[in-house]
Amino acid sequence: MGTFTNQGGRMITIRPEGPEDAARVRLVNELAFGQPAEADLVDRLRQACTGSLSLVAEDDALVGHILFTPVRVESAARTVLGMGLAPMAVLPDRQRQGIGSQLVRRGLDILRERGCPFIVVVGHPEYYPRFGFGPASAHGLASQWEGMPDEAFMVLVLNAHDMAGVSGVATYREEFNEAG
Repeated sequence: MGTFTNQGGRMITIRPEGPEDAARVRLVNELAFGQPAEADLVDRLRQACTGSLSLVAEDDALVGHILFTPVRVESAARTVLGMGLAPMAVLPDRQRQGIGSQLVRRGLDILRERGCPFIVVVGHPEYYPRFGFGPASAHGLASQWEGMPDEAFMVLVLNAHDMAGVSGVATYREEFNEAG
């Protein structure tokens, strides 16, 4: 758990998602994305996925959510398990206050502590490099989804030793393929 003062001057707490947060996490994702697809994905992953990391940001209300789920890269040498960051959501009226950045940073810190070798993300190439993400192709990794722009599929290698000689397709959980 961690706390910080956001750019709006409010004290924000970042903590693991609990069972009591499910409905509020759903609402944050629906409002942030303007549709239910990401919220539906989070619900499916919550039910089916072990080994995920789900964090929430709150002050007087739940204002943000981030989810990391297992991703694998099958290489000729070996299979390496890492994590994928998706989705990350902040209430529309609370965006651009540093909440999303703090969610990302806290998640990365926890995964680093857990010994996660890599994290992939499909996202804005102007946003994620500030956290150390770069083009996955520079590390020999490709997205499972054809036509993914190279600049949008990024990786943060947390353990270069574990990733040495590893290249191939980064495969997310099946629930991502079912997302509408």
